[in-house]
Amino acid sequence: MRQLTYGSVRIGLYETLKEQTKANGIPNSAPVLGLLAGISGFTGAIFGNASDIGNIRMQNDGSLPAHLRRNYRHIFDAWVQIKRQEGWKALTQGLWPNAFRCGMMTSCQLASYDSFRDLLVATTGISSDHAGLQFLASCMAALVATTICSPIDVIKTQLMGSSGATGIIQVIRNLTVSEGIRWIFRGWTPSFARLGPQTVATLVLLEQHKRVFRSLREVNIDKISQ
Repeated sequence: MRQLTYGSVRIGLYETLKEQTKANGIPNSAPVLGLLAGISGFTGAIFGNASDIGNIRMQNDGSLPAHLRRNYRHIFDAWVQIKRQEGWKALTQGLWPNAFRCGMMTSCQLASYDSFRDLLVATTGISSDHAGLQFLASCMAALVATTICSPIDVIKTQLMGSSGATGIIQVIRNLTVSEGIRWIFRGWTPSFARLGPQTVATLVLLEQHKRVFRSLREVNIDKISQ
């Protein structure tokens, strides 16, 4: 559900914005790509926030004492219970930190992927449609995204996992007091283990899909011209 909302919106919007900038003669430099990706991720997070809350709460449920567990059966049950027990506003819990995190993640992930891919093409001379080149560029993008977004992920998880009203500053203060500065990279390895394959699968499949789509469009154009 999260990927159907957040994932589809951010990728679709990013590709659309790139096409619009090209059509208006704006070069897709690294800063421009970063801005476009950031806007796309921020927007996607607004659509996916409710799914994110249910996802995090269900993942964290097993670590809670039995009397504090929410026992959501699925994402729709989670939304119903959250609305009944906490009100509609609870589905926006952590929205702005999440939107900022998703903007940063998308900027680091998609924009850095495009930049790494173009750099590898210029350096090696290999076609940008080559799956191996896309694989390497997506791995590098996952490394950048995981490192930069790790502390934001920790804060987002703390905010969304709580049923009470907790501020960002309070979360940072509590984490620093209990763990020191090490909390910034808490969970980096499992995050990369998740984000690395997810980034590679998403971007390589997206690129191959675009290649097939371009080929089919060219065939249709040729048929129409004939």
